[in-house]
Amino acid sequence: MDYRHWGLRGLVFIFIVLLHFTNGDLDYSIQEEMKHGSIIGNVAKDLGIDVGRMTARKARIETERNSKGYCDVNLRTGDLTVAKRIDREELCGEKASCILKFELLLESPLELNRISLNIKDINDNAPLFPKDAIKLEIRESADKGARYRVNAAHDADIGQNGVQSYILHDNRHFILNTQTTSAGIKYAELVLDQELDREEQHEMKLLLTALDGGSPQRSGTLTIDVTVLDANDNAPVFSQAVYEASLPENSPMKTQVITVSATDADEGVNGEVTYEFSKMSDKSRKLFSLDQKTGDVTVIGDIDFEEGSKYEIYVEAKDGYGLSTDTKVIVFITDDNDNAPIISLKSLTNPVPENVSPGTEIGIINVEDIDSEQNRQVRCFIQQSVPFKLIPSIKNYYSLVTTDTLDRELMPNYNITITVIDEGSPPLSSFKTVQVSIADVNDNPPVFDEQSYSAYVSENNKPGHTLCAVTARDPDWRQNGTVIYSLLPGEVNGAPVSSYLSVNGDTGVIQSVRSFDYEQFNSFKVYVMARDNGSPPLSSNVTVSVFITDVNDNTPQILYPATEGNSFMTELVPNAAQGGSLVSKVIAVDGDSGQNAWLSYHIIKSTDPGLFKIDLHSGEIRTQRDISDSDNMKQNIIVAVKDNGQPSLSATCSMFLLISDNLAEVPELKDMAYEDTSSKLTSYLIIALVSVSTFFLTFIIIILGLRFCQRRKPRLLFDGAVAIPSSYLPPNYADVDGTGTLRSTYNYDAYLTTGSRTSDFKFVTSYNDNTLPADQTLRKNPTDFEEVFGDLDSSPEVNIN
Repeated sequence: MDYRHWGLRGLVFIFIVLLHFTNGDLDYSIQEEMKHGSIIGNVAKDLGIDVGRMTARKARIETERNSKGYCDVNLRTGDLTVAKRIDREELCGEKASCILKFELLLESPLELNRISLNIKDINDNAPLFPKDAIKLEIRESADKGARYRVNAAHDADIGQNGVQSYILHDNRHFILNTQTTSAGIKYAELVLDQELDREEQHEMKLLLTALDGGSPQRSGTLTIDVTVLDANDNAPVFSQAVYEASLPENSPMKTQVITVSATDADEGVNGEVTYEFSKMSDKSRKLFSLDQKTGDVTVIGDIDFEEGSKYEIYVEAKDGYGLSTDTKVIVFITDDNDNAPIISLKSLTNPVPENVSPGTEIGIINVEDIDSEQNRQVRCFIQQSVPFKLIPSIKNYYSLVTTDTLDRELMPNYNITITVIDEGSPPLSSFKTVQVSIADVNDNPPVFDEQSYSAYVSENNKPGHTLCAVTARDPDWRQNGTVIYSLLPGEVNGAPVSSYLSVNGDTGVIQSVRSFDYEQFNSFKVYVMARDNGSPPLSSNVTVSVFITDVNDNTPQILYPATEGNSFMTELVPNAAQGGSLVSKVIAVDGDSGQNAWLSYHIIKSTDPGLFKIDLHSGEIRTQRDISDSDNMKQNIIVAVKDNGQPSLSATCSMFLLISDNLAEVPELKDMAYEDTSSKLTSYLIIALVSVSTFFLTFIIIILGLRFCQRRKPRLLFDGAVAIPSSYLPPNYADVDGTGTLRSTYNYDAYLTTGSRTSDFKFVTSYNDNTLPADQTLRKNPTDFEEVFGDLDSSPEVNIN
């Protein structure tokens, strides 16, 4: 484009007119060759759109293939501006109307406004002749008034800016006559105004100027070399004024398009006709060729309907001496379905929250097929079974929407394959895969692997001992799936649960805070909460049962005979005691449980090893044989009580037995007391024995007096063998059958005691309980001892359960 003429005339004129605005369609008119950034119009104002919302709604220009990049929209002002140079001749050629069509696309909600831009021609092209110089041979016999046609000048501009007139510079022989073809093309004819004389002048040069009607006006010149010859009075004549041909796109090279034919009535050289292109566009020259002799028009380039659907070519026929005529060849290109549809992803929300409701729009798809008519009709769909579908929207746009609820834990990503097929024959298709990620929402609480947990720990454990580990899983993602463990507040035996256990918030490992004692409690429950880091957080609880297992940490405790200090228990065994008679019983308990509390009794030392035996489990001491006169009156037995723990713990006690029927037969008791005590206590023992004997005799006399005053009730003297005060029994000892820890009820009558801490006497007569039922109380047989002391019916009775 030549801008110098504009500068010379001082005219810089830009004309923009908003033609009309109806139903969202805008028509603008603009001159070609406007500067970059020139304002075409304000689409925001014309469409009634808030300029401040244009950025938020992602306003943008969507163009057709031949209109891309020419215009842009300023999101701050709403102005439609020129984005690059617009050359009407390049876009539309010789078309009278040159209109660019595109759309203004806005989102949220989707809105499509059609914009038509009419490109007005400016006079930016000068007329051009097909050749800078031509040769014209004219016979001298040519008559005055003979006409010689000159190929028309071509101006790429249209209308008034096209070729309007011709000027022939002054000469003696020719004048100029301007003619117009039926197609509206103006051409010049040289009219012979004065006959030629070859002998006078056989050659001359003429200068022909073509002028357009633009402002500023532009021109082109042609030099005509005239050679005077003998007469050639017939120009070639075409068989048709206009030739038309139809050519499929993608036709192969050398395909014959059409054949033009012209005849010349002259003979010889004057009648030999040759053909050449007289006027055609540069694009046409790259697509078609012409055989000079035959007039065949053939294909030499790639024929593409989308590049051009119609071509106009002018062919000139010339005889041997330069007379010529031309004709118009119109080539129509027919469309072939050679372009597959193109899928464009215009907008996509990614990732998509998994809690969106069905029917939510997450993307906008555009489908374009540059073929024509039926070949550009398309069907767009999704083949897979996915919770998405395409909904047709405006023109060739589709909305991608959800059809069902989404669950990231089941399917975190989707590869959506969009298929589009046109209606051509054969149909062409395209595919596009859209990757959609699902964003996590905290919709799953942590779930423990087990419904409840059990932990076992031995008593006397060290603080920090690991009991067990709880595990909860949350299928959510990142912080929504991060699980934190904690103990729920509570109490165990009146103390906070946190003083017994702790849980690792990250791993769920439960550890003891302090040592446990099975004898205090043997089980308890706590509740562990698993909470995720979502917003809001979700949680779940699980019960953890802690069982404390027993450890053999308690030594058996002997309840009878008492072993406190230096005291000892002495019992009388009748001289007539038979083998198997119950002499006494060792009673012991163990604070442990289970096998740790299973007790066994063993005589580890005795004065006469073959005289007494002890039951392994019950602790009952019996005679192994009948008492004989040769047996030592004083019998000392040391009993060991062992539990069944690993390792086993034990305790020992001493039992002193006197084989005698009455106290008169008993030698000085001090000797027996001194056997296992210090000699320093001798004097104290003698005093104690005398005091106890005196008290005992006084007590017997009182009892006999009371008995004579009351009605005599028949009763056996002994209901048992051993008396144990209830204060001996420690609390919380279980009655374990077969373990020797107070497994059954025993009734014992205490009837003789010295009252001293260092000597107690119990008199037992011989009896045999081998035939007694297990549920009856052991009773002794009456002896002479009963006759001495009578029936001690009112003696205190102690039940040990």
